Amino acid sequence: MRVCATPPFPIAAADAAGAACTESTRWRAHDLLHMQRLPHTHEEPDWVRAAFARAPWAVVRRARGADGFIAVGVRGRERGQRFGTWLHHQDIESSCSPETLLHRQPQAGRTALPALAALALLRDMPSPLLDLTWGPTGSAGFELATGLPTLSATSDLDLLIRLPERCEPAVIRALADTLAHAATRASTRVDAQVETPAGGVALAELAAGKPRVLVRANDGPQFLADPWQPS
Repeated sequence: MRVCATPPFPIAAADAAGAACTESTRWRAHDLLHMQRLPHTHEEPDWVRAAFARAPWAVVRRARGADGFIAVGVRGRERGQRFGTWLHHQDIESSCSPETLLHRQPQAGRTALPALAALALLRDMPSPLLDLTWGPTGSAGFELATGLPTLSATSDLDLLIRLPERCEPAVIRALADTLAHAATRASTRVDAQVETPAGGVALAELAAGKPRVLVRANDGPQFLADPWQPS
């Protein structure tokens, strides 16, 4: 996030409550939330109210909150317009997870965009993805959830792949090869984050076989040797 609002609760309350009280079992990182209202904060940039009026949606971000609050990010029209803030669960009307957006059809005339073309290829081609839970995030996920034209001809495709259980290295490499093949055919870039028990890890780092990988979790980023067996 470029700017983040001050939490509307004491930090000590978040530490005491723990991750279980952030509604993490109901709303997870990268889920898109349709908001009934967006509370004002004195840190919010000028563009936030217009963005909310245009698309009252926010994405769940990784941060620990106190009971009843969830960390979200609001996006504006421009690439650099990102604002991290907090919602109370009563302000959330509905939600979309990346996997629920996988088969949602784009608006008319948008299917030829490289990111959406790559997504269609990945849905249809035989690959290890067929046996996994996954879906679009980023601009592609936002456009499919809201119906608003968010992608451009130069937009990448961002994905989330859920891997609650450890995969063999050969499967990880096959996933990376699959994404690279679709990216080449669609003339775009495809990036995937793998959701593990410890948090999110870039598929590229796992495929590279690094001894430790950067894991993004609610408590902040950390390097772990095994994100399926966090310390």
